[in-house]
Amino acid sequence: MNKRLILKIFFLILLLIIGIKLIFSYHYYAYFTYYNQKLIAFIESFHPYDDIVFIVIQIFQVLVAGALPAEISGVIGGYLYGPVVGTIYSTIGLSIGSWLAFILSRVFGMPLVRRLLNPIILDKYDHFIEARGPLVCFTLFLIPGFPKAALCYIIGLSQMNIWIFIAVSTVGRLFGTILLSLTGDSVRTMRIMVLFIIFSLVAIFYLLVYFYRHKLLEMTRKQYK
Repeated sequence: MNKRLILKIFFLILLLIIGIKLIFSYHYYAYFTYYNQKLIAFIESFHPYDDIVFIVIQIFQVLVAGALPAEISGVIGGYLYGPVVGTIYSTIGLSIGSWLAFILSRVFGMPLVRRLLNPIILDKYDHFIEARGPLVCFTLFLIPGFPKAALCYIIGLSQMNIWIFIAVSTVGRLFGTILLSLTGDSVRTMRIMVLFIIFSLVAIFYLLVYFYRHKLLEMTRKQYK
């Protein structure tokens, strides 16, 4: 890694820290409250079956290929149910949703996938249909911000065993799900330091993935040629 790249990384991390402090200074929680309280109220209105409704929402957000961003629903899970139970509920919903998306893709094939997915995403990642190993699947599910719902449909077009897919996609999502649940719980309890640590870790991970994205994708392409 050259000195110029190190300076870029350092500068971006510094900007991130300053930005987080400014966000907290200008009522960060207002954003969460404004855009998510309606969904939270909707889920809570089904009490005592609100947990089932939340799981169904997680299933739905996979089936519609991320129409509701998983980051939002994951944070809401932690906000409503705490970091442990929120992670469990999110994992159940995301695993069922991934399984259903995989099955639908395998049964109805490319015509359904083309209807459901953004053509840009499909054209960009369709080469992974050929690279169908568990390592590839796990790596992509691990990357923050990767279109995981779309990936479930894409991998459904491959020959991967469904049980291997469920295991790898569930484990690959777990780290991100835990972080989202911790974030939601920290928003509810106003634990600023925990939020700061979570955002910093995620940002650093994003930076590493960004700067090494070409090598990472090239490794996944070559792994199963």
